[in-house]
Amino acid sequence: MAEPVPASSTENVDFVDVAILGGGLAGLTLALQLRQRDPSLAVTVLERRAHPVREAAHKVGESTVEIGAHYFADVLGLREHLETEQVRKYGLRYFFTDREYDVQDCSEMGVSRLLPTPSWQLDRGRFENFLGDRAREMGVDFRDQAVVRTLELSETDAPHTVAFDHAGERRVLKARWVVDASGRAGLIKRKLGLAMANDHDCNAVWWRIDGQSDLDQWSDDPRWRDRFTPARRVNSTNHMCGPGYWFWLIPLASGSHSLGIVCDAKMHPLETMNTFDKAMDWLRTHQPRVHEALDRPDYTLQDFLFLRHFSHGCRQVYSRHRWALTGEAGLFLDPFYSPGSDFIAISNTYVCELIGKDRAGDAIAPYAEIYQQLYFSFYENTLTLYQDQYPIFGHPQVMPIKVLWDYVYYWSLLAPLFFSRRQADLSILARLKPAFAEGRALNLAMQALLREWGTRDATPDLRLARGFDQYQVEWCREMNGGLTDELDDAAYLARTQRSMAAMRQLASEVLALARAAIPEIGDHGLDTLLAKHDSRAHAPMLPVDWFASVAEAA
Repeated sequence: MAEPVPASSTENVDFVDVAILGGGLAGLTLALQLRQRDPSLAVTVLERRAHPVREAAHKVGESTVEIGAHYFADVLGLREHLETEQVRKYGLRYFFTDREYDVQDCSEMGVSRLLPTPSWQLDRGRFENFLGDRAREMGVDFRDQAVVRTLELSETDAPHTVAFDHAGERRVLKARWVVDASGRAGLIKRKLGLAMANDHDCNAVWWRIDGQSDLDQWSDDPRWRDRFTPARRVNSTNHMCGPGYWFWLIPLASGSHSLGIVCDAKMHPLETMNTFDKAMDWLRTHQPRVHEALDRPDYTLQDFLFLRHFSHGCRQVYSRHRWALTGEAGLFLDPFYSPGSDFIAISNTYVCELIGKDRAGDAIAPYAEIYQQLYFSFYENTLTLYQDQYPIFGHPQVMPIKVLWDYVYYWSLLAPLFFSRRQADLSILARLKPAFAEGRALNLAMQALLREWGTRDATPDLRLARGFDQYQVEWCREMNGGLTDELDDAAYLARTQRSMAAMRQLASEVLALARAAIPEIGDHGLDTLLAKHDSRAHAPMLPVDWFASVAEAA
């Protein structure tokens, strides 16, 4: 903690229901959600930065996917702002290549048209300024330039105490609840020693430029330009993927382009890219077409930052003593599939549930433990999509299959749970336990299979590169669009069973393809898992014309 202000400062005490430490994305959205649920709740948000913040060069985490986008648009009611002030995105787009100049020769995966359930690219500065204004309009006591000095957490029914500096004064909050949304500052995490590392050792560097590179102009090949018409590639969250890394390009509504390298620490050391000049040299080697597109004098650098070992866990996020952690103050996964806003949405909703139960006079200890177990299970299962998988990120045949599998896993289980407002429904969760257990087992086996396939096939045939349009896959459209369906419990459970059948079918087809490519490849337990069910009961999942190239390679 910083040194206290002089003793002559005036001390003022305020009593509130909830004190939120941090007025970024997690803290401000939590404040809005709390006030929507209970307008009588006294909520104070303390934010160290001055507001309004600068647009564009502010924070990363600009890409949303279905859960986070739904949380912002529909749970919090912010759709009008997203539609008019942010960028509607054409999904996640992937180019699987390394050291290749001609982008039309890369395997590319994306959508040609918008999938039914929307998502957006967020200019974080613009969005957080809007959230701050909205919070104040809704009666939240949002204090920017407020620096927390001391934090005393109560283990009785007495309130917690937060001392902070604001407007030249030492002030004190007495709060029944304290929620840490301070990001990587981790005020409660540091105080209580809750930090916990994980085995996903990746680093990131990122920067913003005051212009946007139009990816559709990166090649003169008319077939490549028309491959995903009418979509504009620039409006996707673009991933340029190679062995051990990926590079992002995200357009922002303010006219800037967000750019960043994320890499396996062992394969691409941070020291090779931790300055702007080093990062550009790294791009010149690994993504020469990207380097050429960005190496222009009219693109002014707006910021440059890096972060070592960004992925982290936490020993505890919810307490029976009426404190909680949310957002990066608790845990963080990996930005490859843009799950940051998803986990803010999930965590904030559990925090709201706990505060609501406490307000109603219910004992919260059992709920704090159960919600934490659920939240940690979502984190641990999602982490498997990234952990130890970076070595295969550039594989032009295996990676499109992995992306399809990872989408099915997300759209089958976690996303429907949040969209249907059932993430805290303990009765339905008990009935879903077998499906989640089977899904976890299938996913672990599939990640191991894909990792072995991609690493053993170390020299894939780049002549078989092609375009993979997810919009043309009927089940992709149906699963994505079905997220917003309103279903009763019986229909919801029946759909979950159909989704599990689809996962089994896809796993069976992928295993067959992997065996065709590498006959001696291990099954990683898939044969046993699939033998319990008749995979022929479900229609084929893999588009035959897409993966003919994989069979040809085999």
